Amino acid sequence: MTDSLDFVVVGGGSGGCTVAGRLSEDPGTSVAVLDAGGSNDNWVVTTPFALVLMVAGNVNNWAFNTVPQKGLNGRIGYQPRGKGLGGSSAINAMVYIRGHRADYDQWAALGNAGWSFSDVLPYFKRAENNADFDSEYHGKNGPLAVNKSRTGNPVQEIFLQGAREAQFRLREDFNADEHEGLGIYQLTQKNGERCSAARAYLHPHIGNRANLRVETHAHATRILFEGRRAVGVEYRQGKELKQIRARREVIVSSGAFQTPQLLMLSGVGDSAVLGKHGIAAVHHLPGVGQNLQDHPDFVFGYMSDNPNFNGISLKALPRLLRAIGQYRRERRGPMTSNFAECGGFLKTRPDLDIPDIQLHFGMALADDHGRKRHRGTGFTCHVCLLRPKSRGEVTIGSADPFAPPVIDPNFFGDPDDLETMVAGFKTTRRLMETPALRALQKKDMFTEGVHSDDDIRKLLRERVDTVYHPVGTARMGVNDPMAVVDPKLKVYGVEGLRVVDASIMPTLIGGNTNAPTIMIGEKAADMIKAEMRAG
Repeated sequence: MTDSLDFVVVGGGSGGCTVAGRLSEDPGTSVAVLDAGGSNDNWVVTTPFALVLMVAGNVNNWAFNTVPQKGLNGRIGYQPRGKGLGGSSAINAMVYIRGHRADYDQWAALGNAGWSFSDVLPYFKRAENNADFDSEYHGKNGPLAVNKSRTGNPVQEIFLQGAREAQFRLREDFNADEHEGLGIYQLTQKNGERCSAARAYLHPHIGNRANLRVETHAHATRILFEGRRAVGVEYRQGKELKQIRARREVIVSSGAFQTPQLLMLSGVGDSAVLGKHGIAAVHHLPGVGQNLQDHPDFVFGYMSDNPNFNGISLKALPRLLRAIGQYRRERRGPMTSNFAECGGFLKTRPDLDIPDIQLHFGMALADDHGRKRHRGTGFTCHVCLLRPKSRGEVTIGSADPFAPPVIDPNFFGDPDDLETMVAGFKTTRRLMETPALRALQKKDMFTEGVHSDDDIRKLLRERVDTVYHPVGTARMGVNDPMAVVDPKLKVYGVEGLRVVDASIMPTLIGGNTNAPTIMIGEKAADMIKAEMRAG
């Protein structure tokens, strides 16, 4: 007999955990969550420093690759994505950023009623338990813990001094009325431990809510339809192929890559593409997998003798051992580091209304996402382009649900993106050449001898890749032939199917995408509850 629940959520990432956690608050509503990974409730996930063990390899990580990128000299890019409960919030750098109010006002201006900044702010606040800030912009009672860094790293002060010397403004709270400026990021941490979306919304309730069922190592293979109505999900768990039925809705929360993949495998997508792989179309929806947007990112890297940086060296070993002891005792110090401890938002031109680049200043030398190792200690400064014009796509290479999706971010597909990145490079270099930050540099690893605009363009094509913020592949829209969901996040042309994750974003927000995805989960749960009350 096939099990039957009110809602089946496919994917326990930031959107899925949030919507499942909120819907299951009502004991009369039954919810199942399926995730292909594990429960992600061990020290590798909860210890912030251990993200180095996950991002560069396949621990709790799908570790996808892109197709060769024309704009990056044909290089294949790398796309780490969280696998297991919490999704990418279990492996990310924990930076708590919402984006600019203009980002959400643009969504509303595109016809998506209910998605302006004033509409979504209550959901950001509802999610948030902010230990440091208390204003009209912040919440104190939500499940998601948000705190200042607990590393006590003196380099933070050196970074701020560099910002002053470069004459950039300093910003304490990046999530208030404005966010231009540099400062120290707030993090999704609780008592020095990572607070993933699973830790906030799911883990406390597993075993305590009879109406919440969480299935791990459960890889969804297709959505089941009766006519045009989604009625359940087929999934593989171990060697068994199983089915679970949804009385009310199937909610797809598999992320910007795997949500469109699952929709296509299930017959929802461009029928010509589906036909090529022998998949019968349930509904022709050409926008599925289109509109992929991501932040292209360049990394400045330096070796340094400063004892407060991380790296591979015998000299760094005693510091690491001391740090582990301190973390065990008081949940403070270097082991609480998210690496990207400082950063902020800058304009490449003074006439811009809002910042167009974001910096992440890292307390270790990371080369190729940490996959290329260098002996010694050092640091990095990332610069990413916040609102790229390039659009890519996600598609399927076969009807095999276990094959990875085919990912094409199309970095620098629009030539304007490269030119803005050149300006972003120069703006960031201004900071790196301040006396405060020059004093930290023993060796420039990537940008030595790079001076002219042509030098910069060449280097960007050689080294740019993602900063892990893919969105948009099931975009929300109205009177838009390429929209996949409506403003209630219901999939067009079918019934009983909703998408709740970053893939619904019509445009990429100017900042890290985890907090906005949790907001989407909060708002979706609210909309669903309102519909249930209305009968």
